Amino acid sequence: MIKINKDDNNTYNFSLNTTSGNALFYSVGFSSEEEIKNVVSGLNMTDKQQYIFERKTDHDGNFLFNLKDKKGQLIGNSQLYGSEAGMENGIKNLKKSIATLNKFEEL
Repeated sequence: MIKINKDDNNTYNFSLNTTSGNALFYSVGFSSEEEIKNVVSGLNMTDKQQYIFERKTDHDGNFLFNLKDKKGQLIGNSQLYGSEAGMENGIKNLKKSIATLNKFEEL
């Protein structure tokens, strides 16, 4: 499930959550509701060339990934993982969740 939020700065962001409510992914801020809805509606993992998963390690040794579009623009990032295997599983779960998206929850 995707949850779209509007913050105090009039920017929009979204999180992709599991059915149990845990967040898998957090987007960067977007300037309009139309822009974020276009990004969200364009999420599609059937075209493997459409997205770039950038794997990273933070200064504390935790793992995370960024999701970028094929132009290299950042869409968002993951939560922190304690292991590389956990991060890879997070990428796998994100791909699976995006493939089955069918509803938004707007706040």
